[in-house]
Amino acid sequence: MTQGQGESTASGRADHRGLPPVAGGALLAAAVVLTALNLRPAVTAVAPLLGSMQADLGVSATWAGVLTTLPTLCFAGAGLLAPRLAARLGLGRTISAALVALTLGLLARTVDGPHLVLAATLVACAGIALANVLLPVVIKASFPARVGLMTGVYTAALQGGGALGSAVTPALEEPLGGWPGALASWAAVSALALLLWWPAARRHGHSWAEALTPVRGGRSLLRNRLAWTVTLFFGFQSALAYIAMGWLAQVFIDSGVDKTTAGLLVGVTSLVGVPIALVVAPLAARSRAQSGWIAGLCGTGLTGAVGLTLAPAAQPLLWSLLLGVGLGVFALAVAVIALRTRTPEDTAQLSGMAQGLGYLIASAGPFLFGLLHDATDGWTVPWLLFLLIYAAQVTFGVLAGRPRYV
Repeated sequence: MTQGQGESTASGRADHRGLPPVAGGALLAAAVVLTALNLRPAVTAVAPLLGSMQADLGVSATWAGVLTTLPTLCFAGAGLLAPRLAARLGLGRTISAALVALTLGLLARTVDGPHLVLAATLVACAGIALANVLLPVVIKASFPARVGLMTGVYTAALQGGGALGSAVTPALEEPLGGWPGALASWAAVSALALLLWWPAARRHGHSWAEALTPVRGGRSLLRNRLAWTVTLFFGFQSALAYIAMGWLAQVFIDSGVDKTTAGLLVGVTSLVGVPIALVVAPLAARSRAQSGWIAGLCGTGLTGAVGLTLAPAAQPLLWSLLLGVGLGVFALAVAVIALRTRTPEDTAQLSGMAQGLGYLIASAGPFLFGLLHDATDGWTVPWLLFLLIYAAQVTFGVLAGRPRYV
């Protein structure tokens, strides 16, 4: 079955439930994009400021490791709860609550204190996690004939937000009086997303309620081999992404690159993902299988990872560009969640499983990367771990890209 046929099937099922072929609209599409734009800066903005935070708060590298690991742990827990929470409260209300939590968490980081920073990060990331899982369900339910396109736009916004977080935040540190103000500035963007999301969501409550009703008593995917394949692909890809978001800036800084440039280089790795999400992901979604696309992107990124392992300061921009292409496979990791399912109900189940358990797997990545750095007082061994995870990502990505359904 081709991807177009799969979308037709999904669209047909949606019509049976009373949804029109294209149930979304310009306002909802804009709300999805602006919400997605907020789902990475809370994480990527921290990396280039991590040294300043450690010095100001007087904390150890272990604390920094916990801070970089918190997002994935939080994503795992909230990801597992998101489908059932949305079934009880509704998609619109749950994502609205997620944006409120994100805004409050970002603001709370303005108050000094290492424990409060961790707690506020936990709150903000809980909001991000809920939206991470549920926005693909919104796309599947409200844009059934445009899943590939809207997934590409959504992931482009994610990548763009990540790039802005790492590239812009260091420049805000001095004018805003230090790292707390620079990090808190992103609360204005999340508040704007909430103002746009609320009226857009109110117009779709009934159709979304129908789409999520079976989640309460639906079948479990825990014994489904394909669901585990997609989950492992998503988990290993996320481990690589959060290692890069959490530690790549510090790798460059330790190699002699200044803080602002290091933040820009990390931003480049995210920015490269925007055209991949907008162009490559929709093309791949139209293909019968996505395995070749996944292998091609990962192969390019592997070159950048090897360069960072051997000589990070030799060609930092080139390594960042190449690694960014590899990390751009995130767009396909998100896309296969919808492409390997036939209905919004299955998408909600698979999205919750892939992101919940996937982020649990991913949480070990940034923590182990930092732990190995502390143990060896260098970056070579941590990068070898990165390459090992990369091999696992390619393997499960190619398997997840084959045209099957859960």
